[in-house]
Amino acid sequence: MSRRLISVAAVLLVLSPASALAEVKSATPGGFEVGGTVALSAPPARVWTVLTAPDIWWSRDHRWFKNSTLSLDLSPGGCWCEQAADGRVSRHLETALVEPGSKLVLRGGLGPLQGQGASGGLTFDLKAEGEGSLLTWSYIVGGYTPGGLDAWAGPVDGVLSAQLAGLKARAEAAD
Repeated sequence: MSRRLISVAAVLLVLSPASALAEVKSATPGGFEVGGTVALSAPPARVWTVLTAPDIWWSRDHRWFKNSTLSLDLSPGGCWCEQAADGRVSRHLETALVEPGSKLVLRGGLGPLQGQGASGGLTFDLKAEGEGSLLTWSYIVGGYTPGGLDAWAGPVDGVLSAQLAGLKARAEAAD
């Protein structure tokens, strides 16, 4: 995906309701931090089940391959992987920490960051909030890319905001 396409997508996402879910907290040529908090009308157990099954909430528009599936192995070093029907595979992130039902930390470079000299930590903290849940998340990325990582902060924030809107919709949906 080109930087231009990512920028256009980011602008469109900023104009959508999902943008309230996150913000660019910091951005420099050497790295960035994005994150936010999502209030969900679903109990933590349900949110955890959905969070740890990315194939059901991560948009098909933000995958490397058409007709792919996403999986997440929660063991240390486990893979958040994308598998195409024809056997192609992409390792997006790896599991660094799991506290079942409350905290998940993943490490790596999402999407186009895979091909850059950049990597980060994607952290999800989940807690009960009244009848529902509060999911606080952050993605802190550092490293090198020509032109600086600060140019990637807005687009990454936009894509992750949209994905978390999908997680929220899926967790709150009646099955």
